Amino acid sequence: MAINSPKIQFDIMILTELGILLAKIWLSKSPYMKRILTLFLTIGLFSSFTLFLSIDEVVNAMKAGDSAQIARYFDNTVEITMPDKSNNYSKNQAEIVLKDFFSTNGVKSFEVIHKGENSGSQYCIGTLVTKNGSFRTTVFMKQKADKQLLQEIRFESR
Repeated sequence: MAINSPKIQFDIMILTELGILLAKIWLSKSPYMKRILTLFLTIGLFSSFTLFLSIDEVVNAMKAGDSAQIARYFDNTVEITMPDKSNNYSKNQAEIVLKDFFSTNGVKSFEVIHKGENSGSQYCIGTLVTKNGSFRTTVFMKQKADKQLLQEIRFESR
């Protein structure tokens, strides 16, 4: 889409008008309007931080080896990759596979190496330490509607 396209020009015009309106409200003498604007800006700011709550909850569940807690974030199908097998599973199947993996290996700890966000998707790379060894673990979540859903978990032997 070219920068000089009518849609982009319209979007720029709308954003400009919105900026002018917000500036007028902020500079107005009415304390009620300032309070309302501050409330909306605060809600907008905090709602952007809720994106990371779901990945943090998955990380905490990973530390505890809690497959049921992780399964709360599963999409309809989840890709799970382990050293000996890889497949796409339904929510219920994926929870059973993950529960079996955790019980077989005995989770000791999980340490986050890197966590990030890109275009509404979240990912986390870490090291899962178990009684049977360490696994480089990657978790990928994708924004669908109003929540983050887990799409893929990878466990690679170290």
